[in-house]
Amino acid sequence: MSKELEGFKIAIVATDGFEQVELTDPRKNLEAAGAQVTVLSIKPGEGGKAGEIKGWDKTDWGKTVKVDGLVYDANPDDFDALVLPGGQINPDKLRVDKDAVAFIKKFAESGKTVAAICHGSWTLIEADVVRGKTMTSWPSVHTDLKNAGANWVDKEVVVDGNFITSRKPEDIPAFSKAIVERLQKSPHRKAA
Repeated sequence: MSKELEGFKIAIVATDGFEQVELTDPRKNLEAAGAQVTVLSIKPGEGGKAGEIKGWDKTDWGKTVKVDGLVYDANPDDFDALVLPGGQINPDKLRVDKDAVAFIKKFAESGKTVAAICHGSWTLIEADVVRGKTMTSWPSVHTDLKNAGANWVDKEVVVDGNFITSRKPEDIPAFSKAIVERLQKSPHRKAA
């Protein structure tokens, strides 16, 4: 990829139990496109500062990822896009954290790009921002999305307004490409 996202700032919100490749691969792809990616979490490290979160790698715990900041200290206005990785554990923990839900809700309501993969849309459901949106997800989340007012479809990637959703790790190339394309056209681009 070239540097088409030079000057863009992207937040990834995650905590322990994120699906390993659903955080690391989009981050790698977005950084390769020139974006500055910040990992935000709800889990403080020693002294209340950001520490590390541990991924889930298909069937067991994976590698740790350094956290750049805490979601309750972050301002959605400082970012051009938000990425929500899946895994079952990660979004389930995030959706019961009031600061994470408030950050995600404010971000989604801003009109800026919000991208969720796999179970990541659980946090969007909790933030009550999916009503009327056409979305995809891991198949087991489809009833949750429908009950929250979304139109669920089984596709590799779905773009509906400022929302981008994908189903699973195999969709990451299309997911990352859709984020890059959406940001290139974004009216919410921050000055470089």
